[in-house]
Amino acid sequence: MSRLGRILATVLIAGACGAVPARAEIVYLVSGRTMSVKGHREAGASIVLALRSGGEITCSRDLVARIVPDEVPYPEPAAPAAAPAAPADADAGPYWDEIERAATANGVDPRLVRAVIEVESANQPRAVSAKGAMGLMQLMPGTARAYGVANPFDPHANIEAGTRHLRFLLDRYDLSLALAAYNAGAGRVERYGGVPPFAETREYVARVMARLGRN
Repeated sequence: MSRLGRILATVLIAGACGAVPARAEIVYLVSGRTMSVKGHREAGASIVLALRSGGEITCSRDLVARIVPDEVPYPEPAAPAAAPAAPADADAGPYWDEIERAATANGVDPRLVRAVIEVESANQPRAVSAKGAMGLMQLMPGTARAYGVANPFDPHANIEAGTRHLRFLLDRYDLSLALAAYNAGAGRVERYGGVPPFAETREYVARVMARLGRN
């Protein structure tokens, strides 16, 4: 029987006997070298070898003398333990509990509160802007006083007041105008009859909307 005939016979016998045991085959090459592989399959005029290290290689049948079961056991490494299921809001970022509590109490989407915090302060509770806005949601001194905030750097108080202010604005405007009013003030939104023509405000609205997937 020719070499190619022996190869074909080996493949046909393996197919007739069912699936070739995974992780247990030796490939004899016509060059005299051998390979230990997980398994193999036919692919037209080629043979695809499944490597122990992962991945596959494809070679011509003419390069393979025979393939036989490997009698030496090669147990697979134990699969890593499954990670505990992540909570639904695992990607919500810092202060999520405070955000969710304040948002629920005020009927505001918590994702919106989170997006405002990310854009306003990058989650920095001690942030202070050049204009004097303070804390996570960058409360101006007048806004902090209006909502009874004694310490605007306290995350709990800051998020509560900022969320209440968002609720107030959302009751007056649609989302984009509410965000513009949060950034530039409701007076300017009224004056211009829409988003004020300030690059900072327009960029602010766009960034928050992008975080909400509404850009």
